[in-house]
Amino acid sequence: MATAGRLDPQEKHQVNVNALSDLSFSAIEGERIGIIGGNGAGKTTLLRLLGGVYFPTSGNVSIVGTVGSLIDISLGINPEANGWENIAIRARLLGIPKSELKKLSEEILGFTQLGDFLDLPVRTYSSGMNMRLAFAVATAIRPDILIMDEWLSVGDEEFQQKAEKRLIELVNSSKILFIASHNRHLLEKVCTRILWLEGGRLKADGEPKGILPAYFGS
Repeated sequence: MATAGRLDPQEKHQVNVNALSDLSFSAIEGERIGIIGGNGAGKTTLLRLLGGVYFPTSGNVSIVGTVGSLIDISLGINPEANGWENIAIRARLLGIPKSELKKLSEEILGFTQLGDFLDLPVRTYSSGMNMRLAFAVATAIRPDILIMDEWLSVGDEEFQQKAEKRLIELVNSSKILFIASHNRHLLEKVCTRILWLEGGRLKADGEPKGILPAYFGS
């Protein structure tokens, strides 16, 4: 009762967590889709499914176009490697061609303003510096389909303004956006459509003005 998830007892001493069930929808270019639901409703599982991290145990997922994920922007950061090396590592994980690495590195140097710190191991960075580097590399992609788990806000006030502008540019350049959030104002501002998950099932699918008041209350 404490979550929106669903447990199905199976054999003795074994419980299955049905993260998603009987879920069916399609998305078209231009849509900005918000995903809502309580803790355990299946929001993050759905995002990971769309991102290719998980595969469905039944049914199928059909995706046309490149997919970029901002679920974990620190993924792949090696604390023992320096900033330049981490840029190269993340670039390969994101599928950025080696021929574009030099241009990307110079762009990230200017954006993060980390200067000579890029020559040092990331373990010597402050948490704010670490997030600057991770955010800059993660948002260097321009995918057809962008997946986000909440809106990102990183760094001090000055950097947050730069980060906000960069993030908006990334969202605007994507053909389809999926974002899971508990922020009603953000969902009203950004999204053209809402998927409401409950117990791993799709409870509602429609325009924000019809679904958000029912979920959050008027």
